[in-house]
Amino acid sequence: MRKQTFGVGLIGFGIAGRIFHAPLIQATPGLELLAVVSSSPERVHEALPEVEVLPKAAALFARSDIDLVVIASPNETHFPLAKAAMAAGKHLVIDKPFTVSLSEARLLKAEADKAECRVSVFHNRRWDSDFRTLQALIEAGAVGRPVALELRFDRFRPKVADRWREQQKPGSGIWYDLGSHLLDQARTLFGMPRAILLDLMAARDDAQVDDDFHALLDYEDLRVTLRASSLVAEPTPQQALHGTRGSFVKYGRDPQENWLREGRAPTRDWGIDPRPGKLSVDEGEGETVALTSREHAGLPGDYLAYYTGIVESLAEGTPPPVTVEEAIEVMTLLEAGLDSYRQDRWIRLKENNGTLRKLLHRRGA
Repeated sequence: MRKQTFGVGLIGFGIAGRIFHAPLIQATPGLELLAVVSSSPERVHEALPEVEVLPKAAALFARSDIDLVVIASPNETHFPLAKAAMAAGKHLVIDKPFTVSLSEARLLKAEADKAECRVSVFHNRRWDSDFRTLQALIEAGAVGRPVALELRFDRFRPKVADRWREQQKPGSGIWYDLGSHLLDQARTLFGMPRAILLDLMAARDDAQVDDDFHALLDYEDLRVTLRASSLVAEPTPQQALHGTRGSFVKYGRDPQENWLREGRAPTRDWGIDPRPGKLSVDEGEGETVALTSREHAGLPGDYLAYYTGIVESLAEGTPPPVTVEEAIEVMTLLEAGLDSYRQDRWIRLKENNGTLRKLLHRRGA
């Protein structure tokens, strides 16, 4: 008999656990948030008065009513917590990045295979409105064959915050924090690149770790640029896609994060981005180029789809919305990028990658 509701335990109630995971878990049919592991029970009870707070993860793993453990604690704790949870027979959702090293990621995959536990990584930016729109435009061949794509994740945070992400700790810094998002998006669109080149910078006063990066991904017939910075006050295009037929440019981020911070729960009109992108394409024939530019409202964002996919995976045995294999590819790119920065050169990943051209050929673009 199919189980109707899966009990969930959440580890960590910082930004990731409090803003993203807890609200989405509670809004997902088939999931029930039963307990939170946190050292700040008052903060948890203020937001979730009906949920039990536990001081240690071991108490969570020992509970028979917990089917799924969500790890939203600092990056360096992902590996030991995930390993202990799988030893207790729990399924897992791990906040991005998967781990702090590729070797840890591969070890966790081996443990998951052995324990027959379902493990997924929360690469939620696949369900951003702007990314869903970009993906649909590429699949439709809207700009012809893509030749250049820039993805940015800029913010203006001139003061260094007193939090682990900005301290000298394993997996801290903007490359692991935001680079994992942009790498997953590029990999989702085009597969693994042939090579990566990365530059990192600690730009702010008193910065302990990187707060600015510029990465280049080399594909067979496409160059992808990834940028993120903590010192960008003027809005920049979040996406700029250029192809043989035209361009798509989008300003402004998906609204879901801000709505979750405001305490809004997912509703029917959830994820609709009020700032459409602009699609400019060649509508002419012959030697004369006639560009037509128009706003493109795009698809709504849908973070809830991630946890809906988790329920389906637990109930039906289908692959989770983000697989371990995909998360390992992101870890591969994160580490290759660091190798590139340290060695000041391109790091080659694959001798040949025809993913894009084959993809477009199948779609008739």
